This record gives sequence, C-alpha cells and structure tokens, in this order.
Amino acid sequence: MGFIFGLIIFAADLYAIFQTLQSPAPSTTKLLWTLVILLLPVLGLVLWFFLGPKVAKV
Repeated sequence: MGFIFGLIIFAADLYAIFQTLQSPAPSTTKLLWTLVILLLPVLGLVLWFFLGPKVAKV
C-alpha cells in the first residue's frame, strides 16, 4: 500500500512541477515552487494546488 501511495505522490509532484514550469510566472517564482514541491512532496503539492502559479487555460 505504501508503494502505491508513494507512486501516486511522485506522479502528482511531477505533474505539479511540469505545470509550474509551464506557467507564465517569473523564473524565480517557478524555481521557488519547484524547490518547495521537491523538498516537501506532500505538503508542497497541497500548497502548490491552493497557492501556486496558475496555468492559463486555452
């Protein structure tokens, strides 16, 4: 069970990092969010979801 949970968190973190790098935010903001997501995988993901840079939807 722990392996599956870890895999889901890893995939969600990769998605969050990809979306952050694709956002129109300044480079320093992208770097900061990427570090938060990498250093705090679960908490960083939750914070990014609610507070992170938003991607423009076309």
